[in-house]
Amino acid sequence: MKFKELKLIEPLQMAIEKLNYTEATPIQEQAIPLLLEGRDLLGCAKTGTGKTAAFALPILQKLYLRDESEKYPRTIKALILAPTRELAMQIDETFQSMNSFVNLKSTVIFGGVRQGSQVTKIERGGIDVLIATPGRLSDLYKQGLLDLSHIEYFVLDEADRMLDMGFINDIRRIMKYIPKQRQTMLFSATLPKEIQHLIDEILNNPEKVMVSSGQMTVERIQQSLYYVDKANKAKLLIKLLENPQIYNAIVFVRTKRNANTLCKKLQRAGIEAEAIHGDKSQNARVRALNRFKEDKVRVLVATDIAARGIDVDHLTHVVNFDLPEQAENYVHRIGRTARAGADGTAITFCCFQEKSDLSEVEKFIGEKIPVIENPYYPMEDFSVPVKKVTSQMKKSNQTSKKNNQKQKNQNTQKIIQKQKHSQPKQKKRSFHQNKKTV
Repeated sequence: MKFKELKLIEPLQMAIEKLNYTEATPIQEQAIPLLLEGRDLLGCAKTGTGKTAAFALPILQKLYLRDESEKYPRTIKALILAPTRELAMQIDETFQSMNSFVNLKSTVIFGGVRQGSQVTKIERGGIDVLIATPGRLSDLYKQGLLDLSHIEYFVLDEADRMLDMGFINDIRRIMKYIPKQRQTMLFSATLPKEIQHLIDEILNNPEKVMVSSGQMTVERIQQSLYYVDKANKAKLLIKLLENPQIYNAIVFVRTKRNANTLCKKLQRAGIEAEAIHGDKSQNARVRALNRFKEDKVRVLVATDIAARGIDVDHLTHVVNFDLPEQAENYVHRIGRTARAGADGTAITFCCFQEKSDLSEVEKFIGEKIPVIENPYYPMEDFSVPVKKVTSQMKKSNQTSKKNNQKQKNQNTQKIIQKQKHSQPKQKKRSFHQNKKTV
């Protein structure tokens, strides 16, 4: 469906045109009409499907169409909660790109930095839309620096990640700060059982828009798989990065330590790279992300949590250096590329120890990832079954024991032979001496 077919006001149509949006994504096509009607919404869609615009456009339109008497003085009318700083900033960028067309103001607050500049923005001229992470929002509210009594629209984005990061108590606390009479929207990439309780608590008879499933991957993404030993993963990555077609790439690893280690290896190989993870300061993370967006850095090495919310235009490649612990994160990862109708490539490395993780991923997406022959650093013994390996080890151990026992027996025989050769002469002399004496 074309955006022009949706019942959006002219200023927003102008904003959409300037952003080069033409076709509405499934989540946008289904969610926007329902939200314009004022319904609560449960939206389930994977990363990269346009969820932010799906709730941003209806909120901006309804705020714009208010009576003039309700617009001033400005008070916070819409609150959007996001689990990470990166996602909060991404959402704010979307609002900022449209605010000038509807004369509305938005700002973002998050932890990890001093609160002074954020408080100044809130107090200076007032705002209509507040995007926040749970921790910083609670801190400022407790200090009496935020008035949330005028909230009419509440959005909980990436709800599944909120639960993973332990924000459930913060969310329940925040729910007490805002009016009960409001329009609520909950968006999530997945719907685990734990999230159902939260849905029942905050949504009122919601409409459901389900355009995501574990079997869905982005059709425009070309997926490939390399089998490689764990010790050779970095070497293989450096070799593949010799290809100029890999213009830029986000490389996913499991741990913060792995991110730092891999980043240093890439830098030593002459590849511009930055690491981004939870132990990095907010300023360092923002600086690394901006350098990546400005093409000053070719590779961004990231953990799953730190990468949630990263939105980079024209990202050509995603590399799963380590397979994710949760299969669904594979879809989130590769969804970073092939956005806004562009093509993208997802490369996955798999070592012997990750066989079970690969099986879970392929089961989750409902397809086999095409295997690329690895001529540079081929995996050794990947196809040998575990039982066979075990039996071979047993045979090897048994052979080793036999050889050891045989060697011991040979050594014992040598000792006996030496004793035989050395003892008789002494006995013979003693016998003759004794005979003479008698």
